[in-house]
Amino acid sequence: MELELKGNVAVITGGASGIGLASAHCFLAEGASVMLWDVSPDTSQIAQQLSAQYACQVHCLQVDVTRSESVAKAAEMTMDQLGRVDHLVHCAAIGSGKFGFPFTNMKPDDWPRVLEMNIMGMVHVAHAIAPKISAAGRGTMVFLASVAGQIGSQTDPPYSASKAANINFSQCLAKDLAPHGVRVNTICPGMVRTPLNRSVWQAWYDQAPESERLSYEAWTDRKIKAVVPMGTWQTPDDIASMVVFLSSKRAGQVTGQTINVDGGFVMHW
Repeated sequence: MELELKGNVAVITGGASGIGLASAHCFLAEGASVMLWDVSPDTSQIAQQLSAQYACQVHCLQVDVTRSESVAKAAEMTMDQLGRVDHLVHCAAIGSGKFGFPFTNMKPDDWPRVLEMNIMGMVHVAHAIAPKISAAGRGTMVFLASVAGQIGSQTDPPYSASKAANINFSQCLAKDLAPHGVRVNTICPGMVRTPLNRSVWQAWYDQAPESERLSYEAWTDRKIKAVVPMGTWQTPDDIASMVVFLSSKRAGQVTGQTINVDGGFVMHW
């Protein structure tokens, strides 16, 4: 299927790892130019590796999405370097590193860092990028949320609440930006092997009685069998494929939607 992304410019936050990096691979394979935004000091090295693999220049900036001035500066630098922004993919997010079940296992002090990153980070990026995309009268924005934002997952309440906010704000953006030809959608991954998923396991492991502790592999195997009807993990590539489809003209009438790539996880609930 021709996605007609050749020559387009995609900005990907959290682009140096996980789903963000998988999305970069997909855009590059379609002939798009990519700008990675990530707080990681490894971002430049990742961009160089991608440049070598795809025989093109992959741009990058070290950006802290929790700081509005960092994001605003990155948006201006992106325009200076690439001249346009056609697509935004916002993947940057964190968990609390604590385990709920019930939420009283946590403290109010466990919340602000997650909300600042996952909610205000999205707000900062949206305010900086939306005018750049809207000015062209076309473009897309894809925000990564989570099935945790739909089912009230107790695993990490601050994370779940922030992802519900991501879904809601994406719908607000979709309504506001539709008159400017900009489509906005949210993707909710299910069970994906990422550093964030492993941090959830570690938080559970640290709090579980020693007799009940499982290896990461045993814990995830049990969880997948319990909650995913298709019985398998999703991969970063699974999510990235939906990212590029929603960014393409093939999804030209899709906006304001929340798409689950979760092996039936939400259906199970």
